[in-house]
Amino acid sequence: MEKIRKALKGFDVYEIPEYCRDWALQEIIEKADKLEGSGDWHVKRFFLMHEIGNDDVKNIIKKIRAMKIGRMIFASTTPTSLTWKLDDLIKEWIKEDNYFQEMQASRFYLDIKLGKG
Repeated sequence: MEKIRKALKGFDVYEIPEYCRDWALQEIIEKADKLEGSGDWHVKRFFLMHEIGNDDVKNIIKKIRAMKIGRMIFASTTPTSLTWKLDDLIKEWIKEDNYFQEMQASRFYLDIKLGKG
């Protein structure tokens, strides 16, 4: 976390502890600066962004990927996601990530097959 905080100076970076799994995302965001505990409790790693513009989102993702700290699932809040429980959002983010991974893998396969044509 310290590496990420240093890389993202100017942004507030908080960890979300496991006890927040059943909380609505809006509640977590409202209490973010008071949360205590590690965010390192799930087998997957997530980076959630709230009220961050598109250019900043792109820069944040680029900086974190450049750190080579392992696979990370990136997500941004939406008005709908703010009403969801964190545990439900995590399941949704994993489904979306799996979908994009499969799309990337099949695209690569098709490119190879077409290239041999």
